[in-house]
Amino acid sequence: MTETPEPGSAREATTEPTSYGPDAARLQSIFEEARTIAVVGLSSRPERPSYGVSAYMQEHGYRIVPVNPNETEILGESVYPSLPDVPKDIRIDIVDVFRRAELTPPIARDAVRVGARVLWLQEGIVNDEARQIAEDAGLTVIMGVCIRVAHGVIDEREG
Repeated sequence: MTETPEPGSAREATTEPTSYGPDAARLQSIFEEARTIAVVGLSSRPERPSYGVSAYMQEHGYRIVPVNPNETEILGESVYPSLPDVPKDIRIDIVDVFRRAELTPPIARDAVRVGARVLWLQEGIVNDEARQIAEDAGLTVIMGVCIRVAHGVIDEREG
């Protein structure tokens, strides 16, 4: 799943891959085992990618836990200002992140603290420090890949 950046591109200068994650079999098991997805940076605006992706995942049976300090309710769910503010009785399986790459290391630490099993940085978001934090704690990490697209591909393979 790792892609090589084009020579001379800004991505090449960072030496970070444009995407990172497990093979299709592992992705399938992630989707089969997960029930709850905390979405950090979820917007209440339907035109925003975070809203469309989260609505899709909700329509496919996942509980969405919105995380955004500027909102109160999104997609019929209560919103929490941060991952540590999510009640302990809500088991978070996947932390899906719609925030700039440089903001993801603290989110990775929070994902570890709340006991998430997967840290998922959306398309265009790659941060090696966040990856290292999560992997060192035993989380599976996916970066630079849209969870909706990945789910659709796996869903088609099963269908």
